[in-house]
Amino acid sequence: MRRPILISQQLHHASFTVCDLEAARRFYGGVLGLEEIERPAMGIDGAWYRVGDSQVHLIVTPAGVDVGTRPPQLNPLACHTAFAIDDYVKVRDALRAKGVEVLETNPKVGQMWVRDPDGNILEFIVPRRT
Repeated sequence: MRRPILISQQLHHASFTVCDLEAARRFYGGVLGLEEIERPAMGIDGAWYRVGDSQVHLIVTPAGVDVGTRPPQLNPLACHTAFAIDDYVKVRDALRAKGVEVLETNPKVGQMWVRDPDGNILEFIVPRRT
């Protein structure tokens, strides 16, 4: 079977706009435990994090730039990025211990959602093994 030319085989990065870079750093680096990696000077503030073979890019929203409206509450139907996890209960309990609101299913279904300090929605999911 021939592979499509324009379809990627791997996610390189997901980007999130943030207003308060230090609060975002505390969340992504401190709460989620992601490793901050070098980011080239781009003329706009931000931070990059390693997530396995992929990356998370935080971009500070310049004043006056409209990046859309985030949902007013935790909503799994809103645009989000999902991160694979191995242990549902361990991740859920660690997030709650750090004061993060968690919208969960259950360990059998293996999905939960949180919001970062700017309201970006992240999903954590135990991948189904087929």
